[in-house]
Amino acid sequence: MSGTLTVPRTGAGTWLPRLAWAALAYNVLVILWGAVVRITGAGAGCGDHWPLCNGVVVPQSPTVHTLIEFSHRLTSAASGLVALALIALAFRAAPRGHPVRLGAVLSFALILLEGLVGGVQVRLGLTADSTDPARGLVQGIHLANTFLLLGALLLTALWASGRPALRLRGQGRALGALAVGLGLTLVLGMAGAVTALGDLLFTPAPGTPLDTVRRDFGGTAGLIENLRVVHPLLAVLTSVYLVWMAGALRRWRPSPGVSRWGTALVGVIAAQMAVGFLNVALKAPDWMQLTHLLLACVMWLVTVLLGYEALTALRRVPTPARAGTPEVTA
Repeated sequence: MSGTLTVPRTGAGTWLPRLAWAALAYNVLVILWGAVVRITGAGAGCGDHWPLCNGVVVPQSPTVHTLIEFSHRLTSAASGLVALALIALAFRAAPRGHPVRLGAVLSFALILLEGLVGGVQVRLGLTADSTDPARGLVQGIHLANTFLLLGALLLTALWASGRPALRLRGQGRALGALAVGLGLTLVLGMAGAVTALGDLLFTPAPGTPLDTVRRDFGGTAGLIENLRVVHPLLAVLTSVYLVWMAGALRRWRPSPGVSRWGTALVGVIAAQMAVGFLNVALKAPDWMQLTHLLLACVMWLVTVLLGYEALTALRRVPTPARAGTPEVTA
C-alpha cells in the first residue's frame, strides 16, 4: 500500500485540506443552483451574451430570470477563485511531485471547461425553451464535465488530507472493473441530463409512464423526447453492475475502506432508484429533480471513493510454496 503523503500541518498546510473539502462542498451547491437555472428557464436571463450579461458587466433593472442566471455566473466565477486559491496553497504547502498539486491544477482546468461549455450553450441559444437536439448533447457534456470536476476535487481533498496516491499499475481486474463502473456512471449521468431536459421541455403525458413513452415515439416527437427513455433503462443496468462491482472489490481488495464505501454505494443506489421511480410517478416535480441530481452527485462521489480505496488497498498474493503463508503487497 502506498504510504501516506506528508503535507506540513503549519501555515498553508493547515488550510489546504480545509479549503479542498470546502471547495468540493461549494461546487456541489453551485451545481444544484445551475439546475435551478434550468428548471426555472432562466438560462436566457442574460440574453445570448457571455461572459457579459445582456451586454454589460452588471445588469441594470434585471428581471427575476436575469437575477437567477447572473447569480449562477457569479457563484461559478467564485468557484474559479477558490480553485486558484487551492492551487496557491497546494504549491506552497506540498513538495514537488505531490499529487495534490496535480489535483488542484486539474480541478481549476475543469472549472474553466465548465464555464466554456456553459458559455457555448448561451451563445448558441441552447437555453430557456430551445428544443434543438444540440442542446441535449451540450447538456450531457456539461454533466460529464461536472462529474469529472467533482472527482478531481475529491481526490485533491484526499491528497491534501495526507491520503495515499493512486497506484494504477498492477491492479489487474480491479482497475478494469472500476473503469467500466465509472464509465457507466458517467454515461448514466449524461443520459439523466438529457432526460431532465426532456421533462422540462415536454411535460410528461397524462396517465401512466407508458403513455409518456408512447408519445415520446410518436410521429411529431423530437430527438430529445426519443432519448428520454434511455436514462431509466441505463439506470437499471448500471445499478446492477455497480452492486456486483462493490461485491467483487470486497473480495479482490479486502479492506475496511472498500467494505465501508461498497456498502455505502449499495445504499445510495437503493435510495437513488427509489427517488427515480418516485420522480417518474410524480411526473418530475422541480424539488424531486433537485433531489435526484443531488443523489446522482453523491453516488458518483461514493463510486470514486470506493475506487480510490480499492486502488490504495492492500492486496494479498501467494508467497513461494516453501513459506505457505500469504504475503501482503501494495
